[in-house]
Amino acid sequence: MAQRRRGCCRFLHLGEDNARFLLLAVIMVIYMLFGATAFHWLESDHKKLSRQRYERSVEQFWIKYNNTVSVSDVEHLLYSFGNASAAGLLHKRRQWDLSGAFYFVGTVVSTIGFGMTTPQTVPGKIMVILYGFLGCSGVFLFFNLFLERSITFLTFVLRSIHEIDLRRKGQYSKQRCDSPASLDDQLNIWKPSVYWVILYLFLTSILLAVCASTLYAPMEEWSYFEAIYFCFVAFATIGFGDYVTSQRATYQNVELYRLVNFLFLVCGSCIMYSFFNVTTIVIKQFLSHIIKKLDCNCKCKKKAKGKSQQNVQCGRRDAITLHQMRHYKKSASVPECSDLDSTYDSEGDRRNSDELISMEDFMKSNKVSLAVMQKQLHESAIRRQEVLLAYLCASDNEDEIKPETVGPLTIASRKLKGDIT
Repeated sequence: MAQRRRGCCRFLHLGEDNARFLLLAVIMVIYMLFGATAFHWLESDHKKLSRQRYERSVEQFWIKYNNTVSVSDVEHLLYSFGNASAAGLLHKRRQWDLSGAFYFVGTVVSTIGFGMTTPQTVPGKIMVILYGFLGCSGVFLFFNLFLERSITFLTFVLRSIHEIDLRRKGQYSKQRCDSPASLDDQLNIWKPSVYWVILYLFLTSILLAVCASTLYAPMEEWSYFEAIYFCFVAFATIGFGDYVTSQRATYQNVELYRLVNFLFLVCGSCIMYSFFNVTTIVIKQFLSHIIKKLDCNCKCKKKAKGKSQQNVQCGRRDAITLHQMRHYKKSASVPECSDLDSTYDSEGDRRNSDELISMEDFMKSNKVSLAVMQKQLHESAIRRQEVLLAYLCASDNEDEIKPETVGPLTIASRKLKGDIT
């Protein structure tokens, strides 16, 4: 009897991971189409109005200076002005002094890439390739370590809150008196809900953005909303370059401002990185829920002779039934899951039953040797020891690099409740 592969997609014959990947790709395409439509509706009219204002300015200029200046000279001047403005050469601070160069390498390794400062020489561009490779790798490692430690800290805080809640309900002292070791084990393996961690990371990122915007708005002469917008673009390492800090010619307390700006960018990027990666756990749970709703997980189905039995579950390996012992006498081996359709008579009231019988009835009705029972119990104990040994070996090798044990998603899901496997 052929059994359908568990976790297969009914129509495409995909595993759960492949089905989740395909579903995410489809959802992201739909999400991007929705975003493109929304931005087209919001920004296209403004772009047209800006272009019309520019054309009116050019027309007024030629009306005022008709036949007095050369068209080619004006176009060349505007072209040079545009390049100088894009390169940050006009009315701005020096870009390649020590502090400016440090600000540039910070945008490189953090992958923000505002684009206001870029190398113009060939050796400088080669340096960006070599320097950025190692720098970005190191920063990604730093982000992962920050993610692990921030979740560990939140786990410690939430576990302390959970312990206080147990004390308030009077359950902590009772369990402590009954089995203090087991209570300690339960608290050590207790994991916080991923939703609480997301909430705390979200509030932390909001608080940091509010504090940073309070600094950026007066120093850069932005509105408070523009400062909030810059914080999200910078902390999320999007880096459009339409708003960039530390680009004016003069600042009050410029050294202190640049230091605080650097700290805000580093902390904001780390927190947003952690927030995004923890959110991916919820997205993954949502995709798995959709897959289950679409009935992509095939259930184990098994048919008996003359009957159709669905969702037949195997009995416990360490439980002994009458049918198993009779089958053991015939085949000298007990199957893990068998058709429980045999009949037996025990005092005339146990026909067509799969219930476990008491030890006394079992010995009386079947006269099975105690050695057979001991053998089965011994084999069951050996199997449990093998499973425990395999688990301990896996725990000892947690630091080994495996496809399922690396990456920010694994770091987050391993420490939080509700992880997806």
